[in-house]
Order: sequence, then structure tokens, then C-alpha cells
Amino acid sequence: MSYIQPDHCPDATENTIVIRKLFKTGNSIVVALPRELLDALRLADGAEVSVELDTDRGQILIEPAPKFAAMDGVDAEFARQVSEFIAAYRPALEALAK
Repeated sequence: MSYIQPDHCPDATENTIVIRKLFKTGNSIVVALPRELLDALRLADGAEVSVELDTDRGQILIEPAPKFAAMDGVDAEFARQVSEFIAAYRPALEALAK
């Protein structure tokens, strides 16, 4: 795992950690992500991401939102809801599957 200075993010690789500051914009607190990290995940302005709070580990996890590909005979909205449910309850579902 490599740590990168706040204003320097060369080629982003797996397990790169970048220290960033939170700042206020309107009524929200925001973290700006370096272009290199966004490029590595093929994310751009307006892309949807999933934000997960892991209180056990004291972490906020941000990852690209899952793409909703409806299968034949499955409503696209239903597929989206199922994907969101799985993303929200993944740890519990994985524990139940053991």
C-alpha cells in the first residue's frame, strides 16, 4: 500500500492511498478526488458512485456504482433495486451465505 502526498498523485495503482482534506460546499462536506484515481476507475464528472459506511472499521468506502443490466424478462427498475439492496446489505448476505 502506498501513501501519496495530498497534492501529488502520479499513476494511481492498486492500493494507493491519497490523503485529502474535507471542505464545506453549501450544506455539504466534500472530498475532492484526484484525476488519476478517477481515471484509474474510468469515472468522470456526473458518474454515480456507491458510498458505504463501515462503522466496524471506521471507514467510508467509495466505489463505482454497479451498472444495472436487466436480464430478459426482468424489469430494469427491479434490477436496480435488487442491486442497491445487495450493495447495502452485502456483509450480512455474505455472512448468511457461509
